[in-house]
Amino acid sequence: MSLRRIAKLLRKDFALGPRSMPFMYMIILPIILTIVFQFAFGDLFAPKPRLGIVDAGDSAVTRAIAAMDGIELTRPEDAQVLRELVEANDLDVGFVLPADFDEMVRAGEQPSLDFWISGESLASNRVILAVTALDSIRGIEERPPPVDVRVVSFGEEGLPIGVRLIPVIVFYALVISGVFVPSSSLVEEKEAGTLSAVLVTPVTLSEILVSKWIFGVTLATVMSGMTLLLNGALGPQPLEVMVVLLVGAMLVSTIGLLVAVIAKDATMMFAIIKGAGILLFAPAIFYIFPEWPQWIAKLFPLYWVIEPIWQVSIMGGSISGVWMELGVALAIAAGLMVVTLVLAKRLRASLTGSQVR
Repeated sequence: MSLRRIAKLLRKDFALGPRSMPFMYMIILPIILTIVFQFAFGDLFAPKPRLGIVDAGDSAVTRAIAAMDGIELTRPEDAQVLRELVEANDLDVGFVLPADFDEMVRAGEQPSLDFWISGESLASNRVILAVTALDSIRGIEERPPPVDVRVVSFGEEGLPIGVRLIPVIVFYALVISGVFVPSSSLVEEKEAGTLSAVLVTPVTLSEILVSKWIFGVTLATVMSGMTLLLNGALGPQPLEVMVVLLVGAMLVSTIGLLVAVIAKDATMMFAIIKGAGILLFAPAIFYIFPEWPQWIAKLFPLYWVIEPIWQVSIMGGSISGVWMELGVALAIAAGLMVVTLVLAKRLRASLTGSQVR
């Protein structure tokens, strides 16, 4: 096996790959899924609560809100401008603080406060801003509240559906990049007769398969990483995330190689991928419905790469906590590679007229 020939084959795949539809599909699909899923469930484009304050006396309320994360604060020049912004839905909520507002609150007075709300603002933003404003005003009094509230949480904290959909998007990035692109590339070469022609040269089928595998591993690692980045889910340890993605790419690319060796033509390849689709996709569903028995997901091969990605990227865990899953994924990849090499011998014999090189 020649590394130089493998490198040449790999350069050829990267040069010709962008011209094919599967390659373009690989790039576009994760982006489209991210926009559709996150927009539909309001996570990617959900606006921050927008608050406008006209403060004539440098109130502690304004300073407290300005220091908060997650609230977009605007300081219009006067009450008329503030009202226009609220009416135009450029702000969710607005109010005016007079110059002596803090002094009146500390003196026990009850100054009036007009709380302007945009009719088109989200109800959740209204609640957030109303509670925030009241809590900040309460803080001016510098005395303890009349009641002491203790928050007790039962069970695990729920995650937004937009977050739970990330494994689905990453799944498509892995499968399209690691399974579909390299397998379709090899099958196209079978149908065009270029694979048989190449085998007449010193290039061996093993070198072709290794180049396709590296091609798929590279694409799957890069595209799944870009998908996580696009969804803001690379986590606190991106290098560890990339290692996990690399292992996942190795497994899915081995599956892609196996499909390419088995399939005689594009029709058969699509039939295999469609038939195995539920087997591949099943573990991603369990992250959308966490109440389902999670042990069932372990019966599917891609669980052992989706789970590490979930734990390290989305949940912020360490790679040391998913070493067993990564080991299982590598073991499955090794087993599938053995099957692929055995079947490749038959493919080589059929392509070279039963002459084994």
